[in-house]
Amino acid sequence: MTDSSAARFDAERASVAAALERIADRAARSLDPRIAEAVRYALTGAGKRLRPVLLIATYRACGGAGDASLLAAAAEVVHAYSLVHDDLPCMDDDDVRRGRPTVHKQHGVAAATAAGVAMVPLAAQAAAEGARALGLDTTAQGDIVRTLMQASGASGMIGGQLLDLRAEGQSLDATALEQVHRLKTGALISAAVRIGARAANADAPTVEALARFGDAVGLAFQIADDVLDVTATTSQLGKTAGKDAVHGKSTYPAVLGIEAAQARALTLAEEACAALQGAGIHSPDLTYLARFAVARPS
Repeated sequence: MTDSSAARFDAERASVAAALERIADRAARSLDPRIAEAVRYALTGAGKRLRPVLLIATYRACGGAGDASLLAAAAEVVHAYSLVHDDLPCMDDDDVRRGRPTVHKQHGVAAATAAGVAMVPLAAQAAAEGARALGLDTTAQGDIVRTLMQASGASGMIGGQLLDLRAEGQSLDATALEQVHRLKTGALISAAVRIGARAANADAPTVEALARFGDAVGLAFQIADDVLDVTATTSQLGKTAGKDAVHGKSTYPAVLGIEAAQARALTLAEEACAALQGAGIHSPDLTYLARFAVARPS
């Protein structure tokens, strides 16, 4: 992990935060004020911003030179919407997210539910506009929006959330658990990487290698999340610790044990880096982010 990569991570997070503010401003002009405030609250809280920063780092690794912050923010909007709905009483029923009250605790269940729904078209619009701002043609713009929406829908994130809910109280084996995580968390992370490559007009072999990278990082990130849920405190995480056990969820620490789960996450991070090296993609920033996904403290 290099100091320069860490500094760029912080700088890109700031550029994405500014883009999220602009998206929230747009929501304020078109939505009911109560819903718009809930959207702003969801978008502007503290966060790692791993998905958008991965998108930007991939875009740069593939030769992109434009300002990809709006395009990257679109991926974060989808992620933020998923957190809003994931925290609702009908799902995980959580009170704390990113170190402050969850959206429904702050703005009410109805406003939070509506805000999450409203954020989907906001994400699609931001993705299209972000791609257009980079000079991409309508075909590329359509490909990017389609990739983002597919990753967030029934064949991706939403499908994984449904499997996760259905599995509560059951003991999944490692194979079934991996399927849940690759959809629920991995799909959007992988999509961010693929969108970054598409935005830079990367060739097919490069896209394929980056897809392998994104798949490995996505699963590694969720395994690390599972481990943190049982090893960190609520104040460290900024969200309720130990909630997986409360909800009777199968997790990698439960299935493999903490040490084996940590080892699996580290192996996946190295597999991600190997995918880059095998394709001749030299990107200290992507390497940094792959390892950050499993070494982060929260």
